[in-house]
Amino acid sequence: MTLYLVGLGLGDEKDITVRGLEAVKSSDLIYIESYTSILGVPKDALEEFYEKPIITAYRETIEQEIDQIFETNSEKVISLLVVGDPFGATTHSDLVIRARQKGLKVEVIHNCSIMNAVGATGLQLYSFGQTVSIVFFTDTWKPDSFYDKIKKNRDIGLHTLCLLDIKVREQTIENLCKENDIYEPPRYMTANQCISQLLEVEESRGEEVYGKDTLCVAVARMGQPTQKIVAGTMEQLLDIDMGGPLHSVIIVGEVHSLELEYLNYYRVDTE
Repeated sequence: MTLYLVGLGLGDEKDITVRGLEAVKSSDLIYIESYTSILGVPKDALEEFYEKPIITAYRETIEQEIDQIFETNSEKVISLLVVGDPFGATTHSDLVIRARQKGLKVEVIHNCSIMNAVGATGLQLYSFGQTVSIVFFTDTWKPDSFYDKIKKNRDIGLHTLCLLDIKVREQTIENLCKENDIYEPPRYMTANQCISQLLEVEESRGEEVYGKDTLCVAVARMGQPTQKIVAGTMEQLLDIDMGGPLHSVIIVGEVHSLELEYLNYYRVDTE
């Protein structure tokens, strides 16, 4: 059995590489991972372009059911389609390890991801430090481990890419307890929500890692025709409408003159 992990890029059905398309065409089963990112087009567009049916893979499919899928289809070729690059999420690294342990042939076909697409902001990729994830806060759960990573980055002048939370197939406590297969509508964190939470943590921790006047860049729908990039202070970006998902936020570190010149094209006060 062969397992292909195929990166789809960030835009639409045509962003797949030629090698990726060849892998899809040769596959008996095709899954698309649906919980770490979203593509700019619906699954139907992929099926029409690839001329193949595609099965949606939820988190439980990959983390709980994939071993059974491997065993049931031991003589088949399977492709798992991943928005962006296959190694943009640790889940996929774990999947590769598990597949190799079972003796499967694994081939990874890379593509563009948010990790390098942020170069479109003009910030130099080698000046980025650790990437952090920002999750939706609740009344009782406000994790702030990202704060220490941002501090380390800023201490040495590096930019910080903040990847924002995605909630799909989310259930209420009531439906979980009753084991009802009823799910809440998908939620995608906005750049505004991210910055609001960042400022809330700064107020709580009080270490002056960043503040309302810190320069940031909000990006939305990178790689798509409606891509949007806006640079400004945290305070300015709190009220910017970035449109539909997905959003990310970059906390800017020390900037080279060329970076600053490039960023000026996206400044709030020059829109």
